[in-house]
This record gives sequence, C-alpha cells and structure tokens, in this order.
Amino acid sequence: MRDLKDKVAWITGAGTGIGAAAALAYAAAGMHVVLSGRRREKLEEVAAAIRAAGDKGGEIVLEPLDVADGDAVEAVAARIEEKFGRLDILVNSAGINILKRSWKDVSREGWDQVVRIDLDGTYYCCAAVLPMMRRQKDGLIINVSSWAGRWVTKLTGPAYNAAKHGVCAMSESLNQEECGNGIRATAMLPGEVATPILDNRPVPVSDEDKAKMVQAEDTGELCLFLARLPAHVCINEVVISPTHNRIYLGAA
Repeated sequence: MRDLKDKVAWITGAGTGIGAAAALAYAAAGMHVVLSGRRREKLEEVAAAIRAAGDKGGEIVLEPLDVADGDAVEAVAARIEEKFGRLDILVNSAGINILKRSWKDVSREGWDQVVRIDLDGTYYCCAAVLPMMRRQKDGLIINVSSWAGRWVTKLTGPAYNAAKHGVCAMSESLNQEECGNGIRATAMLPGEVATPILDNRPVPVSDEDKAKMVQAEDTGELCLFLARLPAHVCINEVVISPTHNRIYLGAA
C-alpha cells in the first residue's frame, strides 16, 4: 500500500458528510488537504477537527467554492498547482438533492440545481485537474456517485438519478481516455449514508434507521483504501451499502 505522507488531495463537499470524512482520513495519513465547500464555517469546523485529531504534518488549505461555477473551479485548481506543484487525489463529493424531487413535484429550477452541482460540478473539477495530472503522469479521481447512479430508484427522484448515472459514465470515460496518462478514476456508489443530505428527504429518517446506515467515517476509510492502492491499480467502480439495506427491504 502506498505511503500518502506529503501527497496532496483536493476534496469538494468537504464541509460535511463523505467529503469531511475523506478529509479527516487523508489528513490522518499525513496528506496535505485542500478543503472546498460552499460554507466557510463548515470547512473551518473540519479543519479544527483535523487539528484536534493530532498534527500529522500536512497543510490544511481552505478554498470555499461553489462547484457549479466553472471559472471558480479552474481558479482553485490553478492555486493548488501554484502552491503545491501537483495534485495526487481529487475527491468529488459535492452533491445535493432537493425536497420536491418526484416527477409530479420537481421544478425546472430544482432539476437545474441538482444537475449543475452533482453532474456539471463534477465535470468542472475533473476537467480543471486533468492537465496537472497529465503532466505528472499520475492521479486518482474519486467521483462520489450513488446507488442511484447504477439502479434507478423512486426514493432519489429523476434529477438525482440522471445526474449520478452521468457521474458513473463520466468516470468510466476518464479511464478509457486517460489510463495511458497514469490517471485512474473510481466511481463510488454509496447506498444510504447517515449524512446531512438525509435532512432533505420528503419522508424524515429516524435516528434508529440512521444508526443502521453506512456512517460517514466508513466512506472516509474507503477513500483512504482507494488512495493507498498502488498507482498501477484502478478500481473502476465500488458499491458500498448498509447491511440493513432499506432499498432491498422496501422492494421485498
């Protein structure tokens, strides 16, 4: 397994949930972490948690960002290259869903909001770092898709289903076109994870059900595992779900 000390990771959606868990896991491994998200105060909380866990020597850089702004994404990528001279790992974890998500309820504005962040934002970040990774002849991109990115479910709604399917297709196309440049992409497909995105569900999720779900720190460990694999190994796609899988139970 690779030693990650002094490697550089950029994590979007780093203020909460899967992104925050990945940032904590990478920092604990001695990596430099660049934290992006729309709310600076959440990024500062994650940075404080990293410091409280113990200094492993890596730098923590806060880059507040709306990934739907392509120009802003490119500017952050340029600052990362200027500061560190490289980027080893990109974790695209920024994502949302909307409350009114079914076909009978979803608005054009709601559709656009989900697709702009979940799909377009992932593309903008990938496109922004590819030139740097090509020059390095090395780089890992982890695109957080969803169970809904492989299996359509009414639970998540058409906009989220479509966007997350697009993320899976985008990840595979990266491997097709960039494998010769030492660049590998993993589409991570979580089932239900106990993160703040659940708070936007049309049907509230109980604390009892949340406790049975995949926890954010579990996904952080998975991100760490993927990062530690040797550069000649590509995990194209990985599905992680709760043992107590409500999607299965509901179908039954």
